[in-house]
Amino acid sequence: MAFKDVFKGFFAYEDEEDYVEEQSDKVREPAQKKVVKETYVPEKKVVRTESFQKQSKPKMKVNEEKVTKANVVNMHDDIMNVSSKVCLFEPRVFSDTQDIADELKNRRATLVNLQRIDKISAKRIIDFLSGTVYAIGGDIQRIGQDIFLCTPDNVEVAGTITEMLEAPEEENE
Repeated sequence: MAFKDVFKGFFAYEDEEDYVEEQSDKVREPAQKKVVKETYVPEKKVVRTESFQKQSKPKMKVNEEKVTKANVVNMHDDIMNVSSKVCLFEPRVFSDTQDIADELKNRRATLVNLQRIDKISAKRIIDFLSGTVYAIGGDIQRIGQDIFLCTPDNVEVAGTITEMLEAPEEENE
């Protein structure tokens, strides 16, 4: 029962406090109305708003700095950890093309030698690899007779070997 009395006493105290505040608010209202009539209130409100905005902006900047620091990634470390690889393939059947495409998806350059496969299968393989390279945003280049270099988007190939090879091939045909 003592707990029940304490509980009732707690709420009874709070009700009395609210009642006292309500009475004091009624007493203060006439005085506040007189002050409002005598002074220009909107200026005070503008000053308060500006000071509040000035206080809140630095807090936002601190939070933005923390977020920026958390989102920073050092690209140099990632480059040093990944070694460059060029995978060499000499497919014998069309089904070997899937392995080449998997290496391209893993962002590795591939060199494909099609000299040991018939022309029809070689054309199918090149068509498949062209689609794969296009899908990943890479490039495919002919670097020799029946030899192709397929590169993903993170590998850049510089040079003009293909222009030199076009002239001898035209003579052979």
